[in-house]
Amino acid sequence: MSEVATLAGSRVNRYALFRVFKYTVYLLLAYNVYAFFVENHAAAGAVFADGVQFGRVIEAYNDSIDTLAWVLLLLVFELETFVLPDEKIRGWVKWALNGTSAFCYVFIVYSFYGYVAEMASLTNLLPVTQSACELAGRGDWLLVVGQDDYVPLTAESCAALADTQVLRLADAQVLGSVETWSDIKWLAWTDVINAGAWLLVVAILAFDVWLQLRHQLSDAVMRYSQVIKGLLYFTLLLCAIYWGINGSFLDFWDAFLWLVAFFFIELNLFEWQAETSAEES
Repeated sequence: MSEVATLAGSRVNRYALFRVFKYTVYLLLAYNVYAFFVENHAAAGAVFADGVQFGRVIEAYNDSIDTLAWVLLLLVFELETFVLPDEKIRGWVKWALNGTSAFCYVFIVYSFYGYVAEMASLTNLLPVTQSACELAGRGDWLLVVGQDDYVPLTAESCAALADTQVLRLADAQVLGSVETWSDIKWLAWTDVINAGAWLLVVAILAFDVWLQLRHQLSDAVMRYSQVIKGLLYFTLLLCAIYWGINGSFLDFWDAFLWLVAFFFIELNLFEWQAETSAEES
């Protein structure tokens, strides 16, 4: 009897630790909203010297807005697939969840547009007609050293550009070497691919939840869904690895946490579907 109690207690402890780990990951993702805002705000202050126009807010703060919308959507999925029992997802609760999801999807799609717009701006780079050091003397030009990373163009930094081809943004006084812009383009493409893959993941996941609430998520549909999402998650993992090698630590860390977070959501959905199938059999 005591052995059974010990085993039961062990299972409870492991389950409690699992939940602590899961919600710690969720809290870390919530903190990343602030971290991305700080990063975006610094970059926006450098690129948009005259202030960020309303129409370009999403381009300037796409990372932080995107992450905030995703955190809210993650909360909705957690409520639907784990916290709330099926009979509670009715009436105003259902409408509140659907409304929050719709709100998040608007900003997620808008953020995807922001990534595409940023990518488009990098395809319209112009040659610099004056020397970099002449522009440095004016004191109002910036040197790009990485994605969303700008420093004032000075006499010291312009000297390093003397023997390299220099390009500038069409709509901002920002210049950099061809090699630097090429690296940034690859990172921008990674942003677009990553955002697009996540849009497909949540579209399929939302459809899975919709079917499950109607007890129509069959084992066959679940398998097809898992295969497609598995390919998308693999694409997202490649994006995270690329950021880890060529991007910033924050981008890599955020991508890794999101993969872990949605592993929890997928696990919730798997257990939910298995319980429903067992009850109906």
